[in-house]
Amino acid sequence: MSIFGTMKTAVSGMSAQANRLSTVGDNIANAGTTGYKKSSTAFSTMVLPSTAGSYSSGGVQTNVRYSIAEQGTIQYTTSSTDLAISGEGFFIVQDANGTPYLTRAGSFQVSDSGELVNAGGYTLMGYSYDSGAPAAVVNGFDGLEAINVKKTALSAAASTTGAFPVNLNADATAITGDLPSSNSASATYTSKSSLVAYDSLGHKVLYDFYYSKTSDNTWEVSVYRQDGATAGTSFPYADAAVGTATLSFDPTTGAMTGGSDLGITMTDATYTPPQEINIDFTGTTQLAYAFTPGNATIDGSAPSSIDSVQISADGIVSAVYEDGKILPLYRIPMATVPSPDNLVPVSGNVYSQGNNSGIITTGFPGSGVFGTIQSGALEGSNVDIASELTEMIESQRSYTANSKVFQTGADIMDVLIGLKR
Repeated sequence: MSIFGTMKTAVSGMSAQANRLSTVGDNIANAGTTGYKKSSTAFSTMVLPSTAGSYSSGGVQTNVRYSIAEQGTIQYTTSSTDLAISGEGFFIVQDANGTPYLTRAGSFQVSDSGELVNAGGYTLMGYSYDSGAPAAVVNGFDGLEAINVKKTALSAAASTTGAFPVNLNADATAITGDLPSSNSASATYTSKSSLVAYDSLGHKVLYDFYYSKTSDNTWEVSVYRQDGATAGTSFPYADAAVGTATLSFDPTTGAMTGGSDLGITMTDATYTPPQEINIDFTGTTQLAYAFTPGNATIDGSAPSSIDSVQISADGIVSAVYEDGKILPLYRIPMATVPSPDNLVPVSGNVYSQGNNSGIITTGFPGSGVFGTIQSGALEGSNVDIASELTEMIESQRSYTANSKVFQTGADIMDVLIGLKR
């Protein structure tokens, strides 16, 4: 064994402990970093050939490992755009150059342009609902785009379908004069009700429904735009009826047995192209009771701005409008690899695919191996401060001991040089 070899071994020991101390320092510095995964230093021996009676010291080498697959503690917040993953998987984000990365850091905030950006400056990616319910591209990032919750700041929708069940009084007298469908000033009817709908610009449009008993168990329904009514008398309206239907009822049960597909198609020619609204009369009855409108429903909405954003456990990002309407905008996918601990860390608490991490697979939260998303929560780092302090003390003592070996070797070298003198 040479004295010089002993000094080299001590140097390798000090270098290894310096690496160990570096990972400890990184872990302690990032103990409060959202989604941070701790690193550790693994040691392995370096052995040199030795002969009988003569030992040659080798040294030690280090390998840095990352505990990326280890779950951090879930911490709850008051922001709906703070996202935590419970279980396996990573968010897919991109940098300013459009390069995709994986991350567990879900501290997203809405930027001035409407995108969800985390503390590292990375933008969350998702599949848009513009073309219907999205499907995940399993083996790539194709189809993903930056999530922008302000792309539909105002929303209005035209009415297309509705339901309007009523009860028509079976004891009512049949109309013998002009019916509402004639739109004459002398038109008479049995009962009347109204329904609010919306045009393509979000304007409210009131439609008057006239119910007229024409014979036993047979009724006519005529619908007009209310804004075309004659003041004080209603009839005649400025425009013809937007829809007319004939309903028939079972004389024994009072249930509706016929009609225009048990409904009516209102065609409002005021618009170009004409707006059509299909009203379903299913549930309408003819019983010996006063005219009673049921629970009417209709789609469409007036213009409304986004009030808030909600994100479900399966990754659906929805805009909640001031009028209470909820519209899905995007669906957040997740990605995973066979060996997460072999991903390559990049500044900003993100990861790129490594040679030994395996192929990236994409899917939706809550499906297959993927975990779920918790809105209003963040995943803390998986660093244990107590363990790191223990590692620091051990590293310090080992470094000091290796330095003593080096110092002793240097002293012996001085003795040898002194012998020559």
